[in-house]
Amino acid sequence: MNNESVVLILTIAVLIAVLVILIVFMRVLGLWISAQLSGVRISLIQLIFMRWRKVPPSVIVKSLITATKAGIPLSRNELEAHYLAGGNVTSVVNSMVSADKANIDLNFKSAAAIDLAGRDVFEAVQLSVNPRVIESPPVVAVAKDGIQLIAKARVTVRANIKRLVGGAGEETILARVGEGIVTSIGSAKSHKEVLENPDRISKVVLEKGLDSGTAFEILSIDIADIDIGKNIGAELQMDQANADKNIAQAKAEERRAMAVAEEQEMKAKAQEARAKVIEAEAEVPKAIAEAFREGHLGVMDYYKFENIKADTSMRESISEEEKNKGRNPGGPKT
Repeated sequence: MNNESVVLILTIAVLIAVLVILIVFMRVLGLWISAQLSGVRISLIQLIFMRWRKVPPSVIVKSLITATKAGIPLSRNELEAHYLAGGNVTSVVNSMVSADKANIDLNFKSAAAIDLAGRDVFEAVQLSVNPRVIESPPVVAVAKDGIQLIAKARVTVRANIKRLVGGAGEETILARVGEGIVTSIGSAKSHKEVLENPDRISKVVLEKGLDSGTAFEILSIDIADIDIGKNIGAELQMDQANADKNIAQAKAEERRAMAVAEEQEMKAKAQEARAKVIEAEAEVPKAIAEAFREGHLGVMDYYKFENIKADTSMRESISEEEKNKGRNPGGPKT
């Protein structure tokens, strides 16, 4: 490659670099002129340095112009720092302008903190100016008379700017309102009291200060609808009655089983006793024979023993006949 080619390449590179610098300079120059005409005091060098710091000059300048025209004093360093921290500079400035017009006290530090906390600060300011209505899901509760009630509430809230950072959200509001509705209905003696005075629920719930620790302020709680559900008390009584019946049946079955077992045991004992008597009677002839062989029993003794047995048998027979006559006095006479 000869010297002429090298010179040509260098010339083209210089021209391109100069052209890029001119384009950037003209864009920065346009922003600088707009800022000067709007009363924003910022140097041209600072606008160039913003690009080197990876900060878009157009965002910072437009935000400064908006704030200046609204009479809100802001510095370039504050806006750059918030942008580099990952914040939305345009949203913060617009929210401050909206808050100022609505006579809401909101400084840049608070607005930047709300924005960095992940909340939409501009929407929060709008919600503070224009309250929003939140509808609660159906809340099921039971009065003291056992009747189930299903209530729906409409909660009117507005944002509390001072508690947006670290404050609980809408879910907490709805949970607390639901808890208050359950408590209010549960303390009522009858479901008719609730149906006749639904505003009683609203008053009880509002008195609990449910918005404490949240990012909202509750303005009103209105009971939109109340429906009658099941008779829980009657169902519980029926379940209890069925349970008592089953317990009684189980106890009766247990007693019957025990009685049957006792009867079987007594029969077994009686059979065992009869078996022993039969066994003992079977041993009598053997004992008599043994007594004869050994000379302990004579013939006359044996006859006396047999006479006693016959006499005893006759008396038992006569006694049995007299018992039968006593049971059947109208029988035939002999």
